[in-house]
Amino acid sequence: MKLQQLRYIWEVAHHDLNVSATAQSLYTSQPGISKQIRLLEDELGVEVFARSGKHLTRITPAGERIIQTAGEILRKCESIKQIAQEFSNEKKGTLSISTTHTQARYALPDVISDFMKQYPDVALHMQQGTPMQIAEMAADGTVDFAIATEGLEHFGDLIMLPCYRWNRCVIVPHSHPLAKVPKLTLEALAEHPIVTYVFGFTGRSKLDEAFSRRGLEPKVVFTAADADVIKTYVRLGLGVGIVADMAVDHKLDSDLVALDASELFEASITKIGLRRGTFLRGYMCDFISRFAPHLTREVLVQAMQCHSRQEVEDLFADVALPTY
Repeated sequence: MKLQQLRYIWEVAHHDLNVSATAQSLYTSQPGISKQIRLLEDELGVEVFARSGKHLTRITPAGERIIQTAGEILRKCESIKQIAQEFSNEKKGTLSISTTHTQARYALPDVISDFMKQYPDVALHMQQGTPMQIAEMAADGTVDFAIATEGLEHFGDLIMLPCYRWNRCVIVPHSHPLAKVPKLTLEALAEHPIVTYVFGFTGRSKLDEAFSRRGLEPKVVFTAADADVIKTYVRLGLGVGIVADMAVDHKLDSDLVALDASELFEASITKIGLRRGTFLRGYMCDFISRFAPHLTREVLVQAMQCHSRQEVEDLFADVALPTY
């Protein structure tokens, strides 16, 4: 069994069983990959992939387990490389993160700018997607960690570290009736068409829960993953916008009125999701502590040693999280 063979089956599984695409991504030949997979299957005595003629059709039950273990081995090998790099050059390397539009657009720019000034030899790669997509990237090792409000809890291998609390505001044009109400209520909101986040994005679940508890059904007429898109359609008069507080710039959005909705909706918590067993290089710890100052290197070490999600939650039970 060779490490190269494990990489081949892992990559094929993550290229939708397309051996040709895998070969292109690994800069090698399709016949070479197919041969090595066959040799591995012959050695193991089981098929990793089911076939129809020369085409791979699905991953076998045995293959599922084998590929999962292969991924763990490949990540351990990557950790070994990172350990060596940490001691050879602690300020040079790569950092890959996955996150949502809201974090990338509003919460991360200053952190990334300061980080890149401090670490000019670290190549930083950011991938955006849905909360589930970015959590999966962290879980399977595509990125070093994910930053999101929702989705991380679905992956048991992720250690979730709380970063900050945030809430929502309601945005309307100056001429809108809600701009003149003395106190905003859920009942008043429910009387108007609503423009807000797609379900599963940016704490949307807290919004739905709040209406449901009051026996109200909001008239959500338009959803988007991007707060800037939501603001655009509020300006067009499509409805009342509900967005994250951080998404409102009082200078750029001076044509809109932002109404505090923190008493209407439960606060959400943005978290960082890390794979168990991840080796955190010094600059990775620094990036995290710049984003969430209470997540010091010492705290990160403690969190990584926790054996369950409950232990991690207990670790942060008495921590007063900052509010964005």
